[in-house]
Amino acid sequence: MSNIVLVTGGARSGKSNFAESLCIKRNNSTAYIATSVAFDDEMKDRIKKHKESRPDEWKTYEIYKDIYYLVKELDENHNTVLLDCLTLMVNNLMFTYGIDIENANSEEINEIEEYIQDQLSKLLDSVKDTNLYFVIVTNEVGMGIVPENKLSRIYRDFVGRANQQIARISDEVYFVVSGIPMKVK
Repeated sequence: MSNIVLVTGGARSGKSNFAESLCIKRNNSTAYIATSVAFDDEMKDRIKKHKESRPDEWKTYEIYKDIYYLVKELDENHNTVLLDCLTLMVNNLMFTYGIDIENANSEEINEIEEYIQDQLSKLLDSVKDTNLYFVIVTNEVGMGIVPENKLSRIYRDFVGRANQQIARISDEVYFVVSGIPMKVK
């Protein structure tokens, strides 16, 4: 039976370090799903630092779309999976859908969100049928002010609802503040 764990917190809160420590405690048969795309030098540097912080034994999969196709392989070859992070996954899915979000109407925005939620539902459904300890890292985006521009508000809404979707079915949820994890569920 799977165990789904959601780790959330603000930027630089220590959530990835905490999520990694959960996986290390379990075993070294961990698959790391990296959802980021190295689109500039800063992101390349961030990715490099993340790679250096992980145990060498972990296998990395760089993917953010249709991850559910990979779950059977993960279950056959690993005991633990760390997906880092959901917020980058949502961002990448938003922009690969093919709609100009800045100028999209509400129907198109709803269509994009349905696509993102479908991706998450398929992933979560496929994980439920495994024995994996599956840890998902995300950013808590709902504790600040309402963003000034439309794109940022749409993104905040998409991520906020995705976080809720995952938290509902998660076995455990942690909120990390200043490197201190607090168990919420």
